[in-house]
Amino acid sequence: MDKIIIRDLLARGPIGISDIERKMPQDILVNAVLFTDTRKAAETDSIEDCVNYSTITKSILEMVKENRRKTVEALAQDIADLCLKHDLVSKVLIRVEKTSAVRFTNSVGVEIERSK
Repeated sequence: MDKIIIRDLLARGPIGISDIERKMPQDILVNAVLFTDTRKAAETDSIEDCVNYSTITKSILEMVKENRRKTVEALAQDIADLCLKHDLVSKVLIRVEKTSAVRFTNSVGVEIERSK
């Protein structure tokens, strides 16, 4: 299976359990691997036959910005569902990390794998 890779997408949005965390948008690092078959896109060289990673990236950024979830687990599931809505995507690997949640770490987060 072929992969579309979105690496280190830095998004900003509310996330966290406490009211203090949710008051100010936080940096949220998103990585996504979208599993697809790129053979038709390679043959036709047409964007209509591709998974448009630009469109998906913009949708993820908007989703994080408007996020009302408290946990990275729930946000990761929402992002997975968003990506799996694309007809050509059969499976996703999503990582969501908070970059300032725990002192002395670069980030903490969760990675999930989902399929249609």
